[in-house]
Amino acid sequence: MSTLSLSTPVTVPRAPLYKSLFVQVVVALLLGIVIGMASPAFAVSLKVFSDAFLKLISMIVAPIVFCVVVHGIAGAGDLKKVGRVGVKALIYFEVMTTVALAVGLFLAYLFGPGHGMNVDTATLDPKALSAYAENAHKLQGAGIGSFLLNIIPTTSFDALARNDVLQVLFFAILFGISLALVGGETGARVTGLIESLSTVLFKAMSLIVRLAPFGVLGAVAYTVGRYGVGSLQQLVSLVALFYVAVAFFVLVVLGVVMRLAGLNIIKFIGYLREELTIVLATASSDAVLPQIMRKLVHLGVKDSVVGLVVPTGYSFNLDAFSIYLTLAVVFIAQATNTPLSFGDLLLVLGVSLVTSKGAHGVPGSAIVILAATLNAVPSIPAIGLVLVLSVDWFVGMARAVGNLIGNCVATVVVAAWEGDLDRDQARRVLDGEAPAPGLV
Repeated sequence: MSTLSLSTPVTVPRAPLYKSLFVQVVVALLLGIVIGMASPAFAVSLKVFSDAFLKLISMIVAPIVFCVVVHGIAGAGDLKKVGRVGVKALIYFEVMTTVALAVGLFLAYLFGPGHGMNVDTATLDPKALSAYAENAHKLQGAGIGSFLLNIIPTTSFDALARNDVLQVLFFAILFGISLALVGGETGARVTGLIESLSTVLFKAMSLIVRLAPFGVLGAVAYTVGRYGVGSLQQLVSLVALFYVAVAFFVLVVLGVVMRLAGLNIIKFIGYLREELTIVLATASSDAVLPQIMRKLVHLGVKDSVVGLVVPTGYSFNLDAFSIYLTLAVVFIAQATNTPLSFGDLLLVLGVSLVTSKGAHGVPGSAIVILAATLNAVPSIPAIGLVLVLSVDWFVGMARAVGNLIGNCVATVVVAAWEGDLDRDQARRVLDGEAPAPGLV
């Protein structure tokens, strides 16, 4: 059986610096800041570039995930191994999500970013939450049964059309298992077709990603033009603490985990710098999902592990989001002078473990999940959510980057746990000795 195209190393001749996509993205980011400060009205209009870029990416993510997962399962041969990888991934997700939630709680209490604000909840405008209230109540009352049913797509085409990665993953796993069981000439023909289709899809993605600088320019210009640098003044302590929390979690917690796997987290982040720059500017990790999967395979992770762990992690392993969830809840309690007992903290932690898994596919997911969490903790005024609305975009940039790094680390760790990580290849790649596939 041939090897999936995403795992094939690509040697790219060294190009002039100005042709580097990473350099182009950084220049676009700086230009967006300048335009946003110089001409806010014009800058806001550039959001169309960001929206168009993200729509182009969304157009192709679901079919790529389908092809990668199906090929990975069919190529693995041993279905028991596939199940073992899935169980190990879920165990890792739950452990790291719990650690992330605890980090948010600990830092919120240690630094007290909301203390001294003395916000009177009667002065807050509940209309600002109207757009999120319905989704929050649906999520809060959904229960585990509804959540599990939502994983099953109405039709496979519906899941692909709505770009619901979790539903696409469910169908892809079922299809891949069926393909592996069929085997023979029929299985080989279908597997070959999927491999060929994935080659075309990755070529299309490489063309779309060349437009990343325009997407970054539009996103950054809009953010600065719409909110301005001064929009962080009152909530700068919350935003700054969250960025510090994400950095601590990545460098210390995930750094230790990566060290146990035999790799260096700093070199790993450097290896993913192009993708992380795009995610930081667009506040969306969907924009780089296919490239991330390709780079992880090139790093030495078996493609079947990448195909299962990365898409699943997009719904079940939101490390930075989990940090923000507990940090924001305690911040709101502090800002509104609401005392929290130890029982309240345990309730926040328990509720967050459940609600953090419902973020996928929910419009305005961060605010919606936060609202659902607050509604489940009666001692904290839910109206306090209005306090963090204005900085959600800025927080979202670090959330997206932290979530992506967490999922990439999870993939490496699960692969090492399963014995599907080529450490020698990984060290060569991280040391720059093996050519990286890049974004093109």
